[in-house]
Order: sequence, then structure tokens, then C-alpha cells
Amino acid sequence: MADPSDLLIDRTLVLLRHAKAVPPESMPDLERPLADRGRADAAAAGRYLVAQGIEAELVLCSPSIRTRETWQYAAEAGAVATDVWYDRRIYSAGTEELLQVIYDVPAEVRTVVVVGHAPGIPWLADELALDGTSPNRVELTQKYPTSGLTVLHTTSRWADLGADDADLVDYVIPRG
Repeated sequence: MADPSDLLIDRTLVLLRHAKAVPPESMPDLERPLADRGRADAAAAGRYLVAQGIEAELVLCSPSIRTRETWQYAAEAGAVATDVWYDRRIYSAGTEELLQVIYDVPAEVRTVVVVGHAPGIPWLADELALDGTSPNRVELTQKYPTSGLTVLHTTSRWADLGADDADLVDYVIPRG
């Protein structure tokens, strides 16, 4: 049987910026929980994933409270994940650091959700998405607020993912 890492298979990558958190001056950054609006928006992100039929085999999540709660509320709204990995590299990560995390995803995994922060998540979405004329592409490059969510499809192996390797399927800002 062929090694799954050598197969040309469709993969889905969802990049989710955490939902709205309490103001940064109120406590240490890693400990900031979601605000009321953030909890509602995170649940809306979960409902979006359900409506699109996206079921994650793996969620890669920053260890911050706001990212953990973003996934928690999305899951409570029905979003599915087979496994969740909390990876400190995602916190404060830029494009290259986020790619390093994704490179560690097992080759047989087909659907990954990354829950992280700005500016890394927006930068990675912009870097991976093929240049195109989609109206969503313009929004993606100009505005990526809290709970912004990008869905990308690729046939690249996770370990080979790079610039312009993915098709931009959707960019939405779920609101609760």
C-alpha cells in the first residue's frame, strides 16, 4: 500500500482568529478570557463549520485562554474535532512559525483547524491563498477581525505547504 504522505489527497485547512477577548490591560495577555460577544461569535464560528460540513481531524490551538475558549464555544455549538493539540508555538507566531506547527501534522490528516492570533493567522491566510479575483480575497488582505475564519483547500502535503499552495474557499466573520 502507498504511503499516505505520497498520495495526492484533498486537504482542508481552517484558520480561525480567536474571538473577542476582554481588554488587554485587565490581566496578563495569556490569561485573557473571551468577552460576552466573543463567546457568541465563537459559537457562531462553530455553527459555520457545522453548516459547511467541516469536521476537523485535528485542531491546533494556542494555549492562551481566549483561543482555548474560542474552540470550546465552537465545539459546544457543534464543531467536531477528533483531536486537539495545544501548541505554545502558535502564541505570538508569525507565518513561518505557524507553518512549522502545520508541518508537524501527520500526513494522513485531511482536515486541520488552527486557532490562533493576529497578525499570524491573517498573514498565513494571505500567504497560502492563491492569488485570485475572489471578492473574499480583497477582504482577507484588508481586514481580519476577531473570529475571522478562512477555509483553504490544498493537495499539498502538510510538510510541503507554502505560499500560494491553497485555494481560498471562503473567508467569513461569524457573528453571534
